[in-house]
Amino acid sequence: MYAVRRWVVRHARGFERLYQAFEPLLVKLHPVWRRIGYDRAEAPVAAVEKGVKSVLFDCRMCGQCVLSSTGMSCPMNCPKNLRNGPCGGVRQDGGCEVVPGMRCVWLDAWEGSRRMRYGDRIQVVQEPVDHRLQGSSSWLRVVRERAEEAGQSSQGGAET
Repeated sequence: MYAVRRWVVRHARGFERLYQAFEPLLVKLHPVWRRIGYDRAEAPVAAVEKGVKSVLFDCRMCGQCVLSSTGMSCPMNCPKNLRNGPCGGVRQDGGCEVVPGMRCVWLDAWEGSRRMRYGDRIQVVQEPVDHRLQGSSSWLRVVRERAEEAGQSSQGGAET
């Protein structure tokens, strides 16, 4: 996983483009998710999301994905779970102080962000992790947010 994760960061711009094409498709499916019920769709969508993102990003399924803001480097891979930059323990060689054989997630995040069109998003301060969302689909959360922004109701179906 580590080698794939590093490869994705080196190709962050391509993955940014891929997600920019994928997100609108997910949002267009809002009526389907609403009809099925977001609660019922959660488990299968989260399973697919986990399968894809764990292979590519070594995703920890925090439910609050910020890959588009962190150069396609998942900050949850930081042994300290830091979401807003590196700790003071980055080694001279770029290694993590906790896991010396691993490159600092935030060095990868910075390098990946420099390759992305919207790379300046790395400077946006991230909210603390809400551990209640662990294992949930951030894709469905994005769909709901975009639907609400567009003035579409996310109520209906079997959703609670």
